[in-house]
Order: sequence, then C-alpha cells, then structure tokens
Amino acid sequence: MPAYLSIVLVHPTWTFIGVPLEVETRNLAGQVTALGSAGQFTLVVDRPAEAGGGGRGFNDGQLMYLAIAGCISNDLFREALGRGIKLDQVVVRVAGDFVGAPAVSTEVTYEVELNGDADEEALRGLIDHVDRIAEIPNSLRRGTPVRFKRGTILPKSH
Repeated sequence: MPAYLSIVLVHPTWTFIGVPLEVETRNLAGQVTALGSAGQFTLVVDRPAEAGGGGRGFNDGQLMYLAIAGCISNDLFREALGRGIKLDQVVVRVAGDFVGAPAVSTEVTYEVELNGDADEEALRGLIDHVDRIAEIPNSLRRGTPVRFKRGTILPKSH
C-alpha cells in the first residue's frame, strides 16, 4: 500500500510551494525484502537477517534517520544557493535508537560537517538556518499525524 506524504518546500525567496509525494514498497515474491520507490528512484528495504529478513537493504529505522540526514543535506545545498554560497563537502550524521514495545525512536540527534566558499560565520549561520527550516526534522518535531487509511486483502498468488 502506498504511503502518502505532503510536504511544504521552503524556497530561498520564502515562497511556499506544496508538493504532494507518494512512495511505495513492494516485496520480492515470497520474501521480506522489498523495493521502495518514489517515481523513478528506488532503494532496497529489508530487515536484518538475524531478525527474519534478507539483510539486503535499509531497515525502517535507518530509513527514518536517512530521511533526516538527506533532508538536512539537500536543504543545506538549496539554502546555500540562495545565499550565494557554494558548498564543496557536506556530511550529515544522524543517531538515535528504538526502544520499547512497540519500538519507538528515542531522541534523534544530528551533526553537520561542511566546507564551502564562505567564511565560518556565514557557514555556521547557514547550518543554524537549515536546522530551523528543514522539512523532515520539523515534521517530526511538530508531530505530523500518521493515519492508517485502508487495508486490502489480495487474492493468493499461485
């Protein structure tokens, strides 16, 4: 079943543009391993082998944290462009844990390392700005609702 997400992108001119997104996972026949897709882009979603999966792809927690890291990285480049800064290297590390039953993420922290053609003050200002406006972290910080919409039982395949 596709997951639906709608985000608001913050353009460098502060114009708000709504962009509906749809992503989907489809497991490989008879396996836990699935292919995740969004338009023409794909990745492998799986569980660790020791947890009953194929161990061939990202697990759900890694995907959540990767969404945060990817958002911060993309936003750094987008916002740098709007400030006339060229970034040469960006590294974003995200960490957390999942605890409880059902497992829920603990506090998530992230670190940024970057360099570019601006002075240190401008680069630190860019990092602080992106921390305030990044879509995925803000969605989590503000508690975006996730609602089950529908479950469909498919006929058995032979």
